[in-house]
Amino acid sequence: MKSSIFFLTMTLLFSPLLMAGDWEKDTFQTDHNKEVTITFIRHGSLMITYEGQHIQVDPVTMFAHYSTFPKGDYILVTHEHGDHLDAKAIDTLTQAGTRLILNPSSRAIIGRGEPVKNGERLQLTDDILLEAVPAYNTTPGREKYHPRHRDNGYILTIDGLRIYIAGDTEDIPEMRELKEINIAFLPVNQPYTMTVAQAVHAAKMFSPKVLYPYHFGETDVKPIKEQLSGSGIDVRIRKME
Repeated sequence: MKSSIFFLTMTLLFSPLLMAGDWEKDTFQTDHNKEVTITFIRHGSLMITYEGQHIQVDPVTMFAHYSTFPKGDYILVTHEHGDHLDAKAIDTLTQAGTRLILNPSSRAIIGRGEPVKNGERLQLTDDILLEAVPAYNTTPGREKYHPRHRDNGYILTIDGLRIYIAGDTEDIPEMRELKEINIAFLPVNQPYTMTVAQAVHAAKMFSPKVLYPYHFGETDVKPIKEQLSGSGIDVRIRKME
């Protein structure tokens, strides 16, 4: 994992960081015709905005000038690796009342926040529910990267709109239990997460309406769109290397 982070860091040294207003965004409608906007930052970092509230996912300083972003009402961290857990970015985004929600091992490292385990739920507001779900490696020899029961993926249900953020994982059998996912983010960064074939298999297990490959580094993710053609899954590729 350290070699992956080193490569990513060196790549980003030669890529200018963008300001908050410069990122790609997509907007979706909830059950009651409210807007949810997803800002695609880079790698595993996202911002989700709903009714003036901002949910920052795995914010990391080397991916963005977070001082130009709105403060987070909620900050979610999937796991402890340095390309997902960054105290500096968290500090920059924190204001009075910000809730930092993270897996237990990240909580132990950073010393603050609300730890949530696989299977736990938090009702963040009347119309925002967070569920922590498993994220781990299954291929022999890869278990060391993301061992079972340690890391989280998250499902956010925002006024009926269900967003699955897988975190760092392979195509684990628990994905068959995912229901009515509107938007999914699946990592495609072998050997640490999924191969293209695994991502295609994962998508077929739960059939999200919209799929964003993310956290993909140098992996060519265009074949995912080709291989899911005709499946009814809208594969959208953004700059989430």
